[in-house]
Amino acid sequence: MPDAPAPALAAEHHDRLRAAGVDAVALEGTWRRVTDPMPDWWHDRGNALYLADGASLPEHVLASLRLFTVRDVLIAVGSHLEWLTSLLVGGDGATVFVGHGCALTAGELYCGADSRIVLHGPVLATRSAIVDARNGGSIVAGPDQLWAADVYIATDDMHRLQDRWTGERINPFGAHIRLGPHVWLCRDAVVTGHVEIGEGSVVGLRSVVRGQKIPAFSVAAGTPARIVREDVTWSHDDVP
Repeated sequence: MPDAPAPALAAEHHDRLRAAGVDAVALEGTWRRVTDPMPDWWHDRGNALYLADGASLPEHVLASLRLFTVRDVLIAVGSHLEWLTSLLVGGDGATVFVGHGCALTAGELYCGADSRIVLHGPVLATRSAIVDARNGGSIVAGPDQLWAADVYIATDDMHRLQDRWTGERINPFGAHIRLGPHVWLCRDAVVTGHVEIGEGSVVGLRSVVRGQKIPAFSVAAGTPARIVREDVTWSHDDVP
């Protein structure tokens, strides 16, 4: 008798994750759709939670997902996130992907309605990283991320700032953030608004990247950030 096929993502969910910015190779392997302990309404409203082999979410995180009766939410987790503080979904149509090899110690993820968070992995976030996508915005991080303590990545400011006379909104709404492969965010770095950080780049201590494009293989530092060094490379190893 032939072996049963390994469980995989449903075709519609595979396609949705690809459209959200997930690389095809990150979706390979075995993915198990979680039924218990999610309540009946979770499934009836078209929500889906997948875990890859060896992946898990803490019970308090699962409990928070059961609090609000959202619909059409898709979450796929490929890592053992035992030290994750929170994963909150703020509305219908949210999409969250956390790939293999992610460690988010005391990390917080928030994904609003019709918004997307994609962390390809590996991501090493040493402590208390906050990743916040809302208002239809997106955060997509390539593989091999190093985030020091208290990194803050957010598409929006969460409150409207507008011109007194014209009523035009001034601050970002539903912005899109993309971190290329092998990006190092130093302690207390802030990345917000429409941002693109190129491959191999570094954002310095307590720097703010807001509405900027940081070239590949460069160092950006300051508030607001500016390019202080080009043609660099960095290593996880602290060697001479």
